Amino acid sequence: MDDMAARPRWRWLVTLGAVMVLVAGACAGDDDSASPADDADDGAEGPGPPVRVETVEVRAGPGPAEYGQVKVVEHGPEDAENVLVLVPGTSAGASYFTPVALDIVDELDGWQVWSVDRRENLLEDHSALDRRAAGEITSQEVFDYYLGWLGDDSITDHFEPAGGQAADDESVDFARDWGMAVTIDDLHAVIEEAAGLGGEVVLGGHSLGGSITVAYATWDFDGRPGADDLAGLALIDGGSGAGQAPSVDEAETELAELETGSPFNDIVGLGLPWSAGVFNSLGSTSTVLEPDEPSLAFDSPLIPANLKPPVQPTNAAQYGYALDTETSPDGLELVEMHLGQLDDGGDPRGWVDDELVPVERAARMFSGLIEGADGDEPLDGVDGTAWYHPRRLSLDSGAVNGGIENPAQDVLGVRAIHGAELDLPIYALETSFGSGRVLTGARLLAEQSGIPEGELTLVDESDRLTHTDPMGVETSQNPLVETLVPFLSEIA
Repeated sequence: MDDMAARPRWRWLVTLGAVMVLVAGACAGDDDSASPADDADDGAEGPGPPVRVETVEVRAGPGPAEYGQVKVVEHGPEDAENVLVLVPGTSAGASYFTPVALDIVDELDGWQVWSVDRRENLLEDHSALDRRAAGEITSQEVFDYYLGWLGDDSITDHFEPAGGQAADDESVDFARDWGMAVTIDDLHAVIEEAAGLGGEVVLGGHSLGGSITVAYATWDFDGRPGADDLAGLALIDGGSGAGQAPSVDEAETELAELETGSPFNDIVGLGLPWSAGVFNSLGSTSTVLEPDEPSLAFDSPLIPANLKPPVQPTNAAQYGYALDTETSPDGLELVEMHLGQLDDGGDPRGWVDDELVPVERAARMFSGLIEGADGDEPLDGVDGTAWYHPRRLSLDSGAVNGGIENPAQDVLGVRAIHGAELDLPIYALETSFGSGRVLTGARLLAEQSGIPEGELTLVDESDRLTHTDPMGVETSQNPLVETLVPFLSEIA
């Protein structure tokens, strides 16, 4: 890891621009994403279902007691007894699912959808973002608070990253143990809360969240599988299959490497693990709050030319251009969506929603801003990205191995061993990113437990959707809603 104090600030600040539109959440390895509703049905008032943020107390784990909790975004009527619990992927946060969650509960009576913000999200600082949503400070002030201070010593009131700039000092060493065992234990507390409503509980996840879903279902809870708590599984372009576990030597080597540097993923290699999440939160927030204003990013020398349109764009157009499948540069394939195109005219140039995902919906899913009766309101400390994603969680996911016991599990403390004992229906949707792995993995998971073909719902969207599209596609065209709602209806 480079010594950040010794690096010329201008050099790595320029590189920072490359992450402006990266999605720390739905992405990589994941990965894992989704958006809030583009209709008024996401507000606390009006005809649509409510959205609530609740805190679930979990067992103490590695680190200070203040991290012994997780936030859950609950969508749908509070008196609904059945719950679909959704787990985000790598570097993703709970609001990523909000738009599609609202679509599901709008179509399905008697159900809530809960999306889980893992304990690492508690390391984030949403204070300035919340003040911007309330109209108390400007976009420039928000930028200065989170990023401007890196190149300007005169900015003294600013964001203090957990673990320092490089997020690698000993104050966050506890996060080196935030792996699959901690995540499953936390998730167990959420599922117990959901089961307490008296109905059925289905567990699902996107990208890495799919791997966590398989891990929970096959986890050993004092001799019984986690699947005993569940009525079904929903794998959204993710999962885990047998035959993919690392060797003992590989697991030991990766575990040793984890002891150096930051305990968090640095997906852009800048030595600032939190930066991708911060940049995406800022970009998506400006798109929601000031969609038609000239983009500050376009005028900034920090943003690489390959992320910029050929003309001055609005905030919405800058965000859309950087993430659309036709104009996004190489390297952002995991977060690309079918968003639309630049308008033919205008100064600044606007954005035209003429594909599957409205740009506002995409921005809302990552910003965590909900359209309420009193304007755009932030969810309580929740957005669609995880600024700090534990490396240990991604490492442990490889040993899940479809719930089939393997030697690497002993090294990593993974207890996903009941993969041949499942007895519940399985839903799986695959996009172009899945490349056959997702549906194949779901079939293998069913075969090793003897789950009949009739209990499988396999949806192949590999010729139409990107990895992130399923959470962002507008309601009328969303195959995830179209196929997952009937699956849930059969369960309850």
